[in-house]
Amino acid sequence: MSFITSLSLDLSLSMDAFAASVAQGAKTRSTRTREALRTACYFGSFEALTPVIGWILGTLLGSAMAHIDHWIAFGLLVAIGLKMIRDALRASERAQRQSSPGFARMALLALSTSVDAAAVGVTLVVLQIPIVMAALVIGGTTFVMTCAGFVLGGVAGRRMPHYAEGLGGLLLIGIGTQTLFQHMVFG
Repeated sequence: MSFITSLSLDLSLSMDAFAASVAQGAKTRSTRTREALRTACYFGSFEALTPVIGWILGTLLGSAMAHIDHWIAFGLLVAIGLKMIRDALRASERAQRQSSPGFARMALLALSTSVDAAAVGVTLVVLQIPIVMAALVIGGTTFVMTCAGFVLGGVAGRRMPHYAEGLGGLLLIGIGTQTLFQHMVFG
């Protein structure tokens, strides 16, 4: 996987956490630094753990996927990308219902923004990418993007999450299309 593709994957996976953190930052009025770090720890940890879970599942399926792996990668990434775009279009409804989350709600929010990373973990098996480094980079990227989103949320308000999540979805669809194209052309 090229550096550009890897960076696009990491950024696109962190976009939903970025979007959620912008919304959190827009709502938080006190202790911004501590709350930004707390939010980033939740999102970064979950985003690093879920691809490992997906990778384990993908490894267990092993050679059964060898003949259709490129289609699986394409399908998963496009499906996740379309879901992120759909969620971006519905984000205003979610933003109105959210309140300041406690421990359980923050963990659930972090888990819900990282489910796509589990599916990408399966894709990492298909693409033969080492999981430990990938998980650390995905988690670290998400941590940084979440901190930035939280701070930006305090400045930019609540409209930005819609665009960020939609952009993340488009990036995933692009990566899925590139994976399929490379396999079909360069096989």
